[in-house]
Amino acid sequence: MPDTLSAAPPAALETAITSAQRALLGLQDAAGWWCGELEADTTLESDTIKFWRFLGRVDPGRERKLAAQILAKQRPDGGWGLYEGGPSELSATVKAYFALKLAGQPADGPVLSAARATVLRLGGLGGVNSFEKTYLAMFGQYPWSQVPALPPELILLPTWFPFNIYEVSAWSRTILVPLAVLYATRPSVPVPPGCGLDELWPDPSRRVSVITNRSSDGAAWRRFFLAADAWLKWWERRGPGWRPWRRPALRAAERWLLDRMRDSDGLGAIYPAMVNGVFALKALGYQDGDPALERAIREVERLEIADETTIRVQPCFSPVWDTALAAFTLAESGVPGDDPALARANRWLRANEIRRYGDWAVKNRDAAPAGWAFEFQNAQYPDVDDTAMVALALQRAAAVEPAATERAMRRGVAWVLSMQNRDGGWSSFDKNNDCQALTYFPFADHNAMLDPSACDITGRVLELLGRCGMTRRDLPVRRAVQFLHDRQEPDGTWFGRWGVCYEYGSCFALRGLRAIGESLDQPRYQRTEDWLVACQNPDGGWGETIATYDDPALKGQGASTAAQTAWALMALVALGRAQTPAVRRGVDYLVRTQPASGCWVDGPWTGTGFPKVFYLRYHLYSVYFPLLALSEVRRVWKES
Repeated sequence: MPDTLSAAPPAALETAITSAQRALLGLQDAAGWWCGELEADTTLESDTIKFWRFLGRVDPGRERKLAAQILAKQRPDGGWGLYEGGPSELSATVKAYFALKLAGQPADGPVLSAARATVLRLGGLGGVNSFEKTYLAMFGQYPWSQVPALPPELILLPTWFPFNIYEVSAWSRTILVPLAVLYATRPSVPVPPGCGLDELWPDPSRRVSVITNRSSDGAAWRRFFLAADAWLKWWERRGPGWRPWRRPALRAAERWLLDRMRDSDGLGAIYPAMVNGVFALKALGYQDGDPALERAIREVERLEIADETTIRVQPCFSPVWDTALAAFTLAESGVPGDDPALARANRWLRANEIRRYGDWAVKNRDAAPAGWAFEFQNAQYPDVDDTAMVALALQRAAAVEPAATERAMRRGVAWVLSMQNRDGGWSSFDKNNDCQALTYFPFADHNAMLDPSACDITGRVLELLGRCGMTRRDLPVRRAVQFLHDRQEPDGTWFGRWGVCYEYGSCFALRGLRAIGESLDQPRYQRTEDWLVACQNPDGGWGETIATYDDPALKGQGASTAAQTAWALMALVALGRAQTPAVRRGVDYLVRTQPASGCWVDGPWTGTGFPKVFYLRYHLYSVYFPLLALSEVRRVWKES
């Protein structure tokens, strides 16, 4: 690409960095944390309308605002998508249709008429995902006989059994255990007259469920699980006498749920599990006013953000993640380690270290408890990515109480090292959570049944280990480097599991490799540079559409965003290419597009929850990543 854009003058670069620092510092809470809004698709608002209906606590004003948020996101074809600008998706559209109907939208009005046409075009009610089948069955809009079997007896299976609950990912575990309670108890919630969904079946007289598991191979395992599903449904129909373990299983599930609601922002501290947990407690007989039930309901309610006309619902809170990234970025950009803002962040992060055993210990029995979770409280589920990022932040903001900071950081590093998988990489919440057979289980249609090693997390861990003085002489590092080598794409990129997508994965893989002393002059890394340069947009920025997850041919293509431009710049800096025209154009793009407030604002979403199923817009990604990228470029330019 010709060098058509001028490099940002040093004065403009300094001004941009100072302005972003000031803006980010202004977003810190007095307690020391940062927490940007997490934006998701309308499935959360749709499910929240059902949530309050299930509880019998309908507030017309709240329901009207939730419905207004759903209506504001309807696509021109009448459906709803999984991300801003994305195509209409069946389950999201069915959820919105039902929620709006409950909220008073007329079935023959233009909104629902267009939505209904889209639902039928996409296959009708039989093709919704397994989670939605359960929800609709509770409201009498889907036959329980067509919901995939999920008996609560599964919770009694020992950990040595191939398909026990600890073989599925942590987030799936917290979602599925309460669904198993619902499958056994089958609560029934009446809907108002005229609010049924018969019209969404292509043939209302023939209600046939469609298996929506996304896996395209593994025919033998798919047949196995379909046969198991049929047998379990036959067993369920035989009556209570055939289910002697049902009552003990429900008691075990109840204890499991309550244990994981303690010291947590709700079950798993993520919206689907939190909502399912409330449903399960009600199905188990918990009455209004019960302290455990009411606290679980309040935690769901806290996720609502209300303004004058709408209510939008966050999937969770992200204070640990945001605080660690903000503190690390500010320190890297030149804010002194003893600055009051960094001192507050340091103390808050250390106060939120988890020092108790959680689900992770089932497969990692010998490690001492440590680590950090993503949310305010989620004591059962610290994760590797957050722990690595917190340790990086503490290392850079250690001027206050350095001895205590060092101890916390070392505990975090030790825990992260203990969580390395057999393939050399790191995943999020569990160790060796990679039983591929489970991806053919009927409930696996949310595309996140497992928690396998991720290139982006592995790169972040390598960056931490490198900053702690480890090199390729250390076995964990050698294994991780081999993992990244094995998973590098032919064009030099890495897949991004938790950010969109190859720009994210490549950025953090390269940062990690550079930190541990890997020579990035090799041909494999030249391919990465060539790909990054080829993907730069004419405006100087970089972007990548979420549609890449469905069609990898779209990798590196998309409207420029501040966050993705920052990832590309950091990747090129890691490659030692900070003096190239591509970097100058990228810096110029960020400087030119920075608002007067100092905070860049991205329209396209750049965060990933479950690839192909659930995406996020982290509102602070477009603040701290550009600041970090500009600061790293400035450092190299000054050293040259």
